[in-house]
Amino acid sequence: MSKTQYTYAVARIRALEASLFSSSTIEQLLACKDEAACLRFLQEKGWGGTDTPQSADAILTKEREKIWENIRGMGVDMDVFAVLSYPNVFHNLKAAVKAVYTGKENLPVFYKDGLIEKNEMLRALKDRDYGALPKMMREAAQEAMETLMHSGDGQLCDVIIDRACMDAMLAAGQSAKDSVIRDYAESTIAVTNIKIAVRAAKTGKSIEFMKRAMAPCREINIEKLMTAALGGMDAVIEYLEHHGYGEAALSLRDSLSAFERWCDNRIIQAMKPQKMNAFSVGPLVAYVIARENEIKTVRIILTCKQNGLPEEAIRERIREMYV
Repeated sequence: MSKTQYTYAVARIRALEASLFSSSTIEQLLACKDEAACLRFLQEKGWGGTDTPQSADAILTKEREKIWENIRGMGVDMDVFAVLSYPNVFHNLKAAVKAVYTGKENLPVFYKDGLIEKNEMLRALKDRDYGALPKMMREAAQEAMETLMHSGDGQLCDVIIDRACMDAMLAAGQSAKDSVIRDYAESTIAVTNIKIAVRAAKTGKSIEFMKRAMAPCREINIEKLMTAALGGMDAVIEYLEHHGYGEAALSLRDSLSAFERWCDNRIIQAMKPQKMNAFSVGPLVAYVIARENEIKTVRIILTCKQNGLPEEAIRERIREMYV
């Protein structure tokens, strides 16, 4: 796209950003007494549609659809946004491998948006026609399928596919012309590696497990991170404190919920500088990530309200807003 076309698209994004939830809007949602009141508040803010049922799933699904309706309506190159769908695409691969293994193919565990349609993915796996899958997942699909069939080890199956997702994101970032894709890929992989180290430290996973699960990236030295994880949670926290991830260390000292919140906040913080790039795809990609983060935060609040969690527990889980 030309700079002129991006200027037009970014101008439209600026208008859409005005309707993003701010921290004060999230406070208003949090103040609603129950889930029903939250849903009414969301509808008053324009969430959902005139024919959308008053349910959390229906409203949030509609909002995700709106994201891509808006982006497609700008006439931009949609290939730029493909990397944002990789987590969902590889989630679908995990679901499909397990569906073929168990014979339970109709469970509502698949995302609708993806590079390959659900039934075609299931067919390819059942027929062992791995060449019909996107190139970036063929090898992992075959290995995960064979692993699950021979050992029944669902966790190893997940590790194989999750690592393939990380590798695909890194490859997309390294080949991208736009810095926003590189920044998003690097930040996401760094955060994912830290998550793996935390899980490994808590459950006593081996160095072999971590080598299989982690992906090399520019932001973090995974060899040192793996060594720290072998020493337990205190060693991971100490490593993070001394290698530029002090906020992550603080969140871990607080709780795992606070740590999960930091993980998402780190991605949003990496995207905020894109607001200033008026002549690139950066603001558009950042907007998509911001909207996904907003919807995730609203889902967390609704789920907590539904389960009667106290306000303090909900606040611990609320993500940082883009605006």
